Amino acid sequence: MHNTLLIIHSLLRWAIVLTGLWAVIRALKGVSSKTPYTAADKKAGLFFMIFLDTQLLIGLLLYFVTSAFGLKAFQEYGKEVMHNGGLRYYAVEHVFVAIVAIALVHIGRAKVKKTTLDAQKHKTSLIFFALALIILATRIPWERGLLGY
Repeated sequence: MHNTLLIIHSLLRWAIVLTGLWAVIRALKGVSSKTPYTAADKKAGLFFMIFLDTQLLIGLLLYFVTSAFGLKAFQEYGKEVMHNGGLRYYAVEHVFVAIVAIALVHIGRAKVKKTTLDAQKHKTSLIFFALALIILATRIPWERGLLGY
């Protein structure tokens, strides 16, 4: 079960990167071209959020149930997790940054829904989605290859 979840988690990162880029590019185009905020813009942000939420659920299963690098690391090594860069990365940094990025996307989408002006919708989308994508890029384990395992 662990390997299956890890493969799905690793593959989903590419869906997140692609939909995140799609959402950011659409927002950037909207800001620079002053185009109306369309259903395609809404879908780009929605798919970005859906893939992030799905990734979070799988990540939480890995963290709390199957992975030795999640909660089990704290149970086995205690405070020493914070002194080991590899353990700290998965047990703290990876999870924390992912949750912050997901919160940014949810906040951004909520703000877009409340805004009536198209230009403001694009600007808000650009700020929140770009920030989320940038901070996600800092905590994705790129060195693990295409599939990440």
